[in-house]
Amino acid sequence: MPAFDIVSEVDNVELKNAVDNATRELATRFDFRGVDASFELKGENIKIKAEDDFQLSQLVDILRGNLAKRGVDARAMEIKDAVHSGKNFYQDIDFKQGVDTLIAKKLVKEIKASKIKVQAAIQGEQLRITGKNRDDLQAAMALVREGDFGQPFQFTNFRD
Repeated sequence: MPAFDIVSEVDNVELKNAVDNATRELATRFDFRGVDASFELKGENIKIKAEDDFQLSQLVDILRGNLAKRGVDARAMEIKDAVHSGKNFYQDIDFKQGVDTLIAKKLVKEIKASKIKVQAAIQGEQLRITGKNRDDLQAAMALVREGDFGQPFQFTNFRD
């Protein structure tokens, strides 16, 4: 029986490359000359630092641009509130890994409501979609791509 999995993953290598490119771009930017600003990657968390709130938003824009160049979907970013400590502002950016339980339930409900002849099962942090017909599976993929669920999805493990 044909099946595929819906997952939400961020490639850590591309994430590291995007942060490295953003750091290089920061070093060449005229508006950041002599400014204490930086990107710091730890696992799937990026900590950005700048001297004021506006520069912090500029750093987020630089990071978004570099993520797009590296093929990392910016919808996976979860931007935390800015914290002012001493003379600097800090902001944490987390990256969502795995399909959240609430979003998975929403996906299953959406697929069932569409009357496509497939079954959806939540398996940890991914969804398994099975059906008798390959065309039905592709219709389910199209439905997930069109929907706005707040995070990017990838389709893996497609079997006939």
